[in-house]
Amino acid sequence: MNSDNVIVLSDLEAGGRGIVVRLEGGRGFLGRMAALGFNPGATVDVVRNDGFGPLIVSILDTQIALGRGQASKVYVRREGR
Repeated sequence: MNSDNVIVLSDLEAGGRGIVVRLEGGRGFLGRMAALGFNPGATVDVVRNDGFGPLIVSILDTQIALGRGQASKVYVRREGR
């Protein structure tokens, strides 16, 4: 895997797609994110990222609003570049 393509989800632009590589955080955060489908290998599409405030992402055919702090703990491999 090329580490140059690994970024935090909050840095992925609207319309971008990434594959979840890893998550950082406490047990509660990791459990919540796993329940939402944020597991290594999952595909996530960014629907909206204005550069501030929450992101809207699509994972497992569901749109989810994530706070910027949460999104900054999700590492993805950028796809399609």
